Amino acid sequence: MLRSCCVYGAGILCVLLLIAGIAMALTQVFQKLIDNTIKEQVVLENGTEAFSVFQNPPPPVYMQFYFFNLTNPAEVLDGDKPFVLQVGPYTYREYRPKEEVKFLDNGTRVEAVSPKTYVFEPNMSRGSEDDIIRTVNIPAVTVMEKTKDRWFESIVSALMKSKGIGVFGTFRVGDLLWGYEDPLLKLIQKFIKMDDHFGLFYKKNGTDDGDYIFFTGKQNYQDFARIDKWNGNSSLNWWSTEGCNRINGTDGASFHPVITKTEKLYIFSSDLCRSIYAQYESDVSVRGVSGFRFVPPSEVFANLTINPDNAGFCVPAGNCLGSGLLNVSTCKEGAPIIMSSPHFYQADDKFVQDVFGMNPNKEEHETVIDVNPLTGMLLRGAKRVQVNVYLHQIQGFSQTGKIRTLVFPVMYLNESVLIDEESAKKLYAVVSEANVIVNIPFIVISVGILLGVIFIVLMCRQQTSPNLVMPCRQRREVVQELSPEALQ
Repeated sequence: MLRSCCVYGAGILCVLLLIAGIAMALTQVFQKLIDNTIKEQVVLENGTEAFSVFQNPPPPVYMQFYFFNLTNPAEVLDGDKPFVLQVGPYTYREYRPKEEVKFLDNGTRVEAVSPKTYVFEPNMSRGSEDDIIRTVNIPAVTVMEKTKDRWFESIVSALMKSKGIGVFGTFRVGDLLWGYEDPLLKLIQKFIKMDDHFGLFYKKNGTDDGDYIFFTGKQNYQDFARIDKWNGNSSLNWWSTEGCNRINGTDGASFHPVITKTEKLYIFSSDLCRSIYAQYESDVSVRGVSGFRFVPPSEVFANLTINPDNAGFCVPAGNCLGSGLLNVSTCKEGAPIIMSSPHFYQADDKFVQDVFGMNPNKEEHETVIDVNPLTGMLLRGAKRVQVNVYLHQIQGFSQTGKIRTLVFPVMYLNESVLIDEESAKKLYAVVSEANVIVNIPFIVISVGILLGVIFIVLMCRQQTSPNLVMPCRQRREVVQELSPEALQ
């Protein structure tokens, strides 16, 4: 009797566990519990881990610069294609803490600046800051663009000839990056008011790129670290459409928690003077922590025939260069600067063919973002951007010779980050604990199945016992029949 009760009890418990486990799995009760807990904890406020990472990002950030050294300047001025050789990297450790942090509106927004400091890392570089690079003379080309068709055009042209200043020149790597006093810019102050110093990152070492106001995520988890205003404005004024001028997303250092594969991650880049987005590409694992890889699709920099939303980036209006390029002259003080991916990756093939030495490939030249989907923490990232100059013949300046109309590559940068081991261990523990909790329904189902197997085995044994076990009285009768006396 007791045995039968145990058997049927196991059967009932098996059914209950299976029903409970399946119900919990279908309703995702534990997944929702984890998500809601993470959403409440990942908020920018004093004392939280999220705020600590936001204020002082622990993973080291490195900025690598690769330059394109021109080998045939005279031939280019005669109309030939330029031939360039990539040199570098010149690597710098980047420090970017958040400073002047101030909470606003009952903790729903936070104001901060992010000064960036770059320190040269010779052991991670191929060359020194004293290396000489032959490339486009960007100040000279900018001056020619600004003075063409103006009354003093011939004066500036004669001045350039007298000083031996042309389209191309040789420069120190350190000067090209961080700035130098340019003789031409100094001479033309009477005609055009311009800073007499030039550098691709002039005034960007030890300084910030403006005042940011971020949402803290207190009201909506999807607003975590999203930019509300930059330099007091909620939109830009460089482009011709509202959508293109919209400041959208985070600064790329962090993202909201509970990220799905179907959403877009938006990032605002002051270097690009616009917002971009990235889409899910694949699952990844970084230092043992699972993540999603997001990459900007080709549509982000496609021309308006492919992506009509990009019409506003054509400057002046209607002047579109082609897919894969962004004319940022409007936000670079009129300098004919064109941004692209390194080696014109994902750009029209024309731009690759115009310059000997371009070898675009996905692995080295694509911008990638690896993020942990549960916490939104950045696991690994690489922002890869190329700086180019628009070159063409300018009638009033014989210095341009017979040069082809082309987009000339000057250098590209690779700003990369990889989560440090200590942060990875902490994150791994959080993710592992969450995975255990999320899998509780399946553990319950497994126990239910095990009990089901036990129930079936006990029932089979109970059904077969009367046929296999002979009663004692019957055994005695058989023994008596087989005894010697009975046989005689």
